[in-house]
Amino acid sequence: TEPKEVERFLTQLSDFATMNKISLGPLKNIVKSILLVPNGALKRNLSSEQVRADFIALGLSEEKASYFAEQWKINSPTLTRLAVGQTLMINQLIDMEWKFGVTAGSSELEKVGSIFLQVNLPHHRVQLVGQLRNKLQPELTLPQFYSFLHEMERVKTSLESFS
Repeated sequence: TEPKEVERFLTQLSDFATMNKISLGPLKNIVKSILLVPNGALKRNLSSEQVRADFIALGLSEEKASYFAEQWKINSPTLTRLAVGQTLMINQLIDMEWKFGVTAGSSELEKVGSIFLQVNLPHHRVQLVGQLRNKLQPELTLPQFYSFLHEMERVKTSLESFS
């Protein structure tokens, strides 16, 4: 995603189109479509076998799908590490405060005694590529908190696997 790399890739794509006497516009659209599969596989952390099955479902031959799956097995750890690094650089959390509580009184009887977690970002700030942006966080119910905790543990495990 570096600008020089994108420019170099587009130049190669243009040269390929010229050499094979095809239009650049449709070729760019085809390449974008092809890149959607690995991009989706990266976001969903798919195994090479799942990627192979997706390519077969999209109509690719068994031989080509297997080749791509093998390349995915070799290169996906590096791609994942780069994607995680890029995500952490873009959405850097500056600070966080939290409060844990129990509802003592409410006009709704079923809410009395319910446990909640309130997550606040001081001054509601999250750093996004060099600028601060307001970010509001609602209260979490106990099941939402456990879901949040599970996701944070999964992220921690993923990050530790790359160190």
